[in-house]
Amino acid sequence: MKRTEIKYLLELTDFGETINVKGWVRTKRIGKNVAFIALNDGSTIKNVQIVVEMNEDAEKVLERIHTGAALSVDGILAESMGSGQKVEVQAGNIEVLGEANPEEYPLQPKKHSLEFLREKAYLRYRTNTFSAIARVRHAMIFAIHNFFNDRNFYNIHTPIITGSDAEGAGEMFQVTTLDLENVPKTEDGKVDYKKDFFGKPANLTVSGQLEGELAALAM
Repeated sequence: MKRTEIKYLLELTDFGETINVKGWVRTKRIGKNVAFIALNDGSTIKNVQIVVEMNEDAEKVLERIHTGAALSVDGILAESMGSGQKVEVQAGNIEVLGEANPEEYPLQPKKHSLEFLREKAYLRYRTNTFSAIARVRHAMIFAIHNFFNDRNFYNIHTPIITGSDAEGAGEMFQVTTLDLENVPKTEDGKVDYKKDFFGKPANLTVSGQLEGELAALAM
C-alpha cells in the first residue's frame, strides 16, 4: 500500500478508506479501552492522531512504542470527534520500524531549551521550534528567489574560498590543508604555501560583490 504523507492526509475527506502512514511518535497516551499516538513525518508541523483499540495484541505492540519510535500504520481514515483535528486514523496494523529507548532518546515530551537542542543537532529539526524556523526561512527564500526570477535576474553562486581580501575587509578565516602542528617553512622561515592545497594563502570570502559585478556586466 502506498504511503500517504501526513500533510495531505489531514486534508482528506475519504472517510472509510484504508491508508498507510509512516512517521515517528511524538506522544503516546493509553486509556482503558483505547490508546492515542501522535504521529509526525516531517511533511507538516502538525501531527495525525492514531487511535488504537486495546486488546492483547495491541498491548504487546504498544509496549515497544515510545516517543521517537518509527512506525508504519495501516488503518481506516475517520472523521475525528476530538477538538483541533478533522481526521484521525483508526489503526488496523502497526509495524514498529525502529524502537526508541526512553532512557536514551533525548527528545522526550517536555520543553527543551535552545542550548540543549544545539547539542542534539541530529534531532532538533523534529521539534516544533526548529521545524517552524526552517519552514519560515524556506518560504521567505523561495519568495525572494521567485520575485527576482520573475524580473529576469539570475542567482549567481560566487566563490566561497578566495585568495584576496574583499575591499579590505580586515581579518578573515583562513582555509588550509597544512599540518598546523608541523607547518612547512621556506628557507627564510615563512610558511611554504606551495605545499598547501591552493598553492597560496586562501580564506573564506567575506563578500561576493566582485564576482557579482563581473556576472552583472556579462549576463
